Amino acid sequence: MAEEEKPKRRRARRKADEASGSSARRASEPDQETTAPDASASDPDASSADAAVDEIEPSPEDVEAADEAADVVLEAEAEIDEDSEPEAEPEPEKPARSRRPRRRQAVEAGEPPAPAPSRRRRTPRDPSLPPPVVRAQAKYVRSSARKARLVCDHIRGKSVEEARAILAHTPRAVARDWSKLLESAIANAENNHELVGEDLYIKAIHADEGPTIKRFRPRAMGRATRIRKRTSHLTILLTPKE
Repeated sequence: MAEEEKPKRRRARRKADEASGSSARRASEPDQETTAPDASASDPDASSADAAVDEIEPSPEDVEAADEAADVVLEAEAEIDEDSEPEAEPEPEKPARSRRPRRRQAVEAGEPPAPAPSRRRRTPRDPSLPPPVVRAQAKYVRSSARKARLVCDHIRGKSVEEARAILAHTPRAVARDWSKLLESAIANAENNHELVGEDLYIKAIHADEGPTIKRFRPRAMGRATRIRKRTSHLTILLTPKE
């Protein structure tokens, strides 16, 4: 930017110097009428009178030349000012936000990582209160309530260890759903009530009927037969042993 401004400034200064030089030469040229030799030049009184006569107002040509020179100088200064105005610096681009977690960014930057939030501990349970009952439920299980009851009758009143063993060796498909529900109930007891999973037993267990999904299939002689796809809601209640 600075190298481009130098030629412009030089051209502007050259124009201003040429205009001021021409006006100065015009103003310095002696007028033939006023500078003609006079016989009374030897007289001091006459010379003082002639000096007073020489102080005449400038001619219109000199005034116009001075005005043109002033205009040229003003234009040159304006061009210099426009060229010398600094351009606005572009705003720095914001760094793209990283998708890495802040904890990893702090470790890479050498900063000590922030401590992990501590898990709030529950107040110990009052032993005088009755033992808590932990509940877990699975809804809309794709099995009939009758088939689910055939399995839950085997583990009612059993401990957690015995119920796991029975469900692991039961050949019915709904036994897998009962096993998942049992593990969910144990996790609720350990995390929400601070109980030991091995010290629990199944206090109550039941299977209720859910909504029935209705479908149709074609039969002989253009008939249609309804197909009932039954569902059930499974529930398990666990409590600590006495």
